[in-house]
Amino acid sequence: MGSSPSSVLSRQPAAEPLLGCEVPRIFTPPLRPLTSETSYGFSVIEFATEVLEITLFPWQKWLLIHALETLPGGALRFRTVVVLVARQNGKSTLSQVLALWFMFVKACALIIGTAQDLDVAEEIWQGAVDIVEAIPELDEQKQSVVMTNGKKSLDLLTRDLKPGGPRYKVKAANRRAGRSLSADLVLLDELREHQNWLAWAAVTKTTMARAAAQIWALSNAGDITSVVLRHLRRMAHKSLGDPDGWVAMLEAREKLAQAVDEAFAEAGLDFGQETDDSLFLAEWSARPDRPKWDRRGWAEANPALNHPNGIAERTMASACATDPGEVFSVECLCQWLEGSMETLFGRGKWSACQVPEAKRPKVRLVVGVAVSWDRQWTSIGVAAWFDGKKILVGAHERRQGTAWAPKYLKKLQRKLRCAVVIDSRGPAKSLRDDLELEGVDVTTYSTEEVLDACAGVFDRVQEQVIVHMGDSELDSAVDGAQWRPVGDRQALGRKTSTSEVSMLEAVILAAREVWLNDYAIRDSFL
Repeated sequence: MGSSPSSVLSRQPAAEPLLGCEVPRIFTPPLRPLTSETSYGFSVIEFATEVLEITLFPWQKWLLIHALETLPGGALRFRTVVVLVARQNGKSTLSQVLALWFMFVKACALIIGTAQDLDVAEEIWQGAVDIVEAIPELDEQKQSVVMTNGKKSLDLLTRDLKPGGPRYKVKAANRRAGRSLSADLVLLDELREHQNWLAWAAVTKTTMARAAAQIWALSNAGDITSVVLRHLRRMAHKSLGDPDGWVAMLEAREKLAQAVDEAFAEAGLDFGQETDDSLFLAEWSARPDRPKWDRRGWAEANPALNHPNGIAERTMASACATDPGEVFSVECLCQWLEGSMETLFGRGKWSACQVPEAKRPKVRLVVGVAVSWDRQWTSIGVAAWFDGKKILVGAHERRQGTAWAPKYLKKLQRKLRCAVVIDSRGPAKSLRDDLELEGVDVTTYSTEEVLDACAGVFDRVQEQVIVHMGDSELDSAVDGAQWRPVGDRQALGRKTSTSEVSMLEAVILAAREVWLNDYAIRDSFL
């Protein structure tokens, strides 16, 4: 098939170099005109230019001015700043400038830098150290540089040149990050890689006792597994009126969850999406409907495009020509992937089972319960017949620990008369006694039955007999799940998967119980 005239024209370079967009396509608007009296951003820009001798890109200046907006009285308006921009546009330099300003100008006690890959955070930190050591007036305020792996820190003297001044520490993005510390600035690089809330919970809560603290999360676009970034972006888009129609699409997919939410109100569930007026979003991304050769999209997602020391248009064209479409969309256009890609069910198989919306099931609900291998999470998945010929599955609840589950399941079963299934040999087996003490009627599966469930779900996904609504918790588990061999069969790799898979395990158990027992339509659960 030949290229259309419009697509051929779109591949031609513009007569004039197309500069990257200074202003993001989507952003949280200011409350009032931004001046040196209403934003600390002007002070940061002056510090970068006059002291650090760093020339910032226009987009970096715009961001600093808007993200560091102040309220009447001088307090920072925003506590959480989310920045989405394509790769190699200057996020690291921005982080270094911001960290050094908080240290040398604002004299804040502690800055924490983190990234999913510790080497990345340490490289940004090292760049900041190099800047300080190259400028005599800054270097003389340095107390020490700790180079011990895992404990790297830049420590300054106080303003009267005594020990105990501001510190810039580096931490790994894990569940221990920053615990016991109180930070004034937290820098999280590549938040897209956070596939659970453990690192976010640990490091961001270091700011709770700091009234003027900020959390900066910088990343390019993510996919269905980017649990934390996806949630923050959704909150921000909703508060901004859903500019891309993305939130409406997600909410359409969650109609089943909303119906179940109504039925489960007694259990205290809340699937509502709250807005947050202390959350700032700046998103440099190509408009969702732009094809990859539309150079206007390149400029929207790459604010450093064709600026001095920025990304050359020729480089972008090369990546566009050679990268697979999904790679170029995420990395260079900062466009999100909403469907699952390669999964344990085969490429595109899980996403092909997604239904845009579903009628409320009128059959008995089956609940599967699974516990993660490290006992950090307990997940409840659900399954039910859908239109009499398919099995609709979904995530219901996922919480830390196990102690909450028995009483919760007792309320669930009493209200809905649902069946409850657990793996009698897996991590959830320890719940069996507690569930029975609570009076929960439990079906337990043997290892063979669990293996049957895995094989059966695999086959039914291939045949699109199993369907789902695109729930983020379940999709995240599917995207990172891997099989592990058990003889000549396969089970979920609880330890070897790249995501936490207890929700998928719970759904697999529930789905088998549905097709095995063929629960009658008369057992209505709503």
